[in-house]
Amino acid sequence: MDDDFTSNRSLAGEARPSYLSYLNSGTPPQRATSSAPYYRSIIKPPKVPATQNRRPRTSVFKELDLDSTPREHKSELLGDLTGISTARPSQRIHADSFYSLQSDESLSDYYERADTSDDSMAFAGAQNGWMASWRAFSSSRLMMLALAFIVAISLLYDTPFLGKAGPSIIGATAGVIKRSELQKKDFVDGKLVLPRQNTDTNVCNRWSHQSALVNGTIYLYGGRSSTDPTQTSNTWNNEFLSIDVTRSWDISAPSIIGLPQPSGPPPVANGYLWNSYDSLFLYGGEYSSDPTTTPSPYALWEYNIPSKSWTEHQNPQSSAGNNSDSGNQPVLGSAEGAGVNVPQLGRGFYFAGHEDPYTVDGWAQSVPRLYLKSLLEFTFPGYTNDGVQSLSGGQTAGSDGVWRNITQGGIQDTAEFPSRADGVLVYIPGYGFNGILVSMGGGTNESFTQMNVIDVYDIASSTWYKQSTTGKYPILRVNPCAVAASAADGSSTNIYMFGGQNLIPTGNQTQYDDMWILTIPSFTWISVDMSDQSVPAGRTGHTCNIWDGQMIVVGGYTGPPQNGLGCDSGFYIFNLSNNTWQNNFNSLTGADTQNQQSAQSKDPSGLSGSYGYEVPAAVQSVIGGKGTGDATITAPAQAATAGPLATGKPITYTVTGANGAVTTETGTGVAGSGSEGGGGPNVAAIVAGVVAGLFAILAGYLGFCAWVYRKQLKLYKNHVAMTQRAAVAGGGPGEKAAFLTQSSSGPKCSTDQSSRHAASGTGSTPGASGYEAVPPLPGGPPIGGNSTANSSREGLAGEPSFVGVLLNPRRSLRVINRD
Repeated sequence: MDDDFTSNRSLAGEARPSYLSYLNSGTPPQRATSSAPYYRSIIKPPKVPATQNRRPRTSVFKELDLDSTPREHKSELLGDLTGISTARPSQRIHADSFYSLQSDESLSDYYERADTSDDSMAFAGAQNGWMASWRAFSSSRLMMLALAFIVAISLLYDTPFLGKAGPSIIGATAGVIKRSELQKKDFVDGKLVLPRQNTDTNVCNRWSHQSALVNGTIYLYGGRSSTDPTQTSNTWNNEFLSIDVTRSWDISAPSIIGLPQPSGPPPVANGYLWNSYDSLFLYGGEYSSDPTTTPSPYALWEYNIPSKSWTEHQNPQSSAGNNSDSGNQPVLGSAEGAGVNVPQLGRGFYFAGHEDPYTVDGWAQSVPRLYLKSLLEFTFPGYTNDGVQSLSGGQTAGSDGVWRNITQGGIQDTAEFPSRADGVLVYIPGYGFNGILVSMGGGTNESFTQMNVIDVYDIASSTWYKQSTTGKYPILRVNPCAVAASAADGSSTNIYMFGGQNLIPTGNQTQYDDMWILTIPSFTWISVDMSDQSVPAGRTGHTCNIWDGQMIVVGGYTGPPQNGLGCDSGFYIFNLSNNTWQNNFNSLTGADTQNQQSAQSKDPSGLSGSYGYEVPAAVQSVIGGKGTGDATITAPAQAATAGPLATGKPITYTVTGANGAVTTETGTGVAGSGSEGGGGPNVAAIVAGVVAGLFAILAGYLGFCAWVYRKQLKLYKNHVAMTQRAAVAGGGPGEKAAFLTQSSSGPKCSTDQSSRHAASGTGSTPGASGYEAVPPLPGGPPIGGNSTANSSREGLAGEPSFVGVLLNPRRSLRVINRD
């Protein structure tokens, strides 16, 4: 600590003369000048011989003749110099100025004035000169002591010595390690957590790390790295880095920054880094096997991005929910599982993997590795999840989040659903209420998962299904990487899978450098032709992220040193739109914060990173459509028999050109909606649907009215004919007048039975009431039957018209129904 703080200690070999020795010897003491440093600084000055750079010391006293000094004065002088006497000087020289006490010239003038043969004057001058020097020396010393006290208090404030810990003035730039509710992390295992140095970005190789992309920044944590191609041990680390993808850069000089290495999170590899929009969550991972390191009890570590601080969440427990365990079970660490992050739902998933002595505390080396097939779900703090019992009714997860271990989802607990590790898991929006997860690759030491049949997980129902694929599919592999890109209109989502390795035969693994596309919803495999390109060396244990329609590949294990590949730059860019490797990352402008396609920017379900992506020609040739989408194959080529792919559809959008013209227009699919995801309102589709519906209703109405009009017209003609026949038989009026004749005054009225009966019963004559009755047919019922008698008032008083039916179809309908 001597190098960190200044000190007022004398340099070695520099002795301070005693004033008592001065009085006895008559040799005046001397004080140091500013040209001779008497302290240590952070940058040590070079040593200077005692005989150099020193000017003659200036005496603070004029030499006194003590032999001639009276005895009482001599004892008083000796008492003042040794601090024994209680007498105080009665005079001060420049007492109001500290700097004046340090002036050699002013003191010299005083000493010359004090040079007199008078004993009292000599004594007074000696006394005042000594007090001036003593005040200068004491003031400087007090200031140094005060400074040392302030520094000591600052250091103590960073420890629990005072009962409260706080930030240190010499802390790391990443900030202090925050505490969870369970344990403060000022101390780890009884040792003080100290700031760590920034991560070194210059390594030879990097692989098996964890990565996440948040708001245009890729974060890398831990994994394994080497500084030499032949290094095989001490490769595990807790290095922490960031890569800026909001600006363009060349793969030979990526925009990478080394962040402070945290003191709390463990150095692990092959875990996963989930992320919300403002935090990272480190799950799982395996500890070092060379040298062997025992895992700590599992705890979830959270990195808050705005505050740049880590928080530990200890002793996580599972919660009961749909197709899960019974809850209240400890969450254990695992490694080499398939992780995926769905920030729009506020959840992270970790599928399968394994547990062994390097992942679980207390696991004996003699116990074999256990491969898993469970799906671990973590609900981020502040988010809802209807699949968890404790979060039902819209409850949100607390500060520690909520865990659910899904073990019984559909075919999950059957023999046709194998355990596995080292696969990939990709999120696809649509088809179900919350979207689906697609699992590819993986295996164990004895078997591998074929990719001609894909396991699909419906998030909303917590159920696994199987879906067959078409086309030539990839050969068996583990540890590839994959990203998903959405067409602008959402009619297709294409999964790009790169690399991986085959574990058979053991000790002679093959690393792959091929690229495959699984296009959804057709579930067709497409092999990318890269025969005329410069392709990165085959690799495994690398990570892939997508931004601006480009795949960013980081790191990867390329094989043992004898392969002769040496150090690998570890950064590669693949353009997903034209299926080519390129030497630079090209940052685009105009995207939203989540880098979604422009047509999807207002929908939280839109895939992040797809901005600027166009469906490549190789995919168009299989599913139809064009660069912006408009796929003609909108269902699996091998029909789904159950699950969301059998009943659901993708979330689709309307794409408009620069001039506002619609370039791609599709219908709205049955997909997730609400606060947790789903399609946004498609205004154009809604308007078109409403207009089409109105036209359909109008056409139906016109057709109905035409039918009613024809029926009513036919009925009218029948009545006219019957009236004419009756007129011929009875000699009454003919033609239309014979049906109903109006007198010279009064309204028309029907001649129902009651009116005829009243006329005949009262002896009234025709025309007396202004109407003439229509005589019935001989021996028959009234003309038109009973219905005609009741409806003639409403519809048969004149020839019907089509316009009349349109305006009052109900009246016409009553006429024809009573016929």
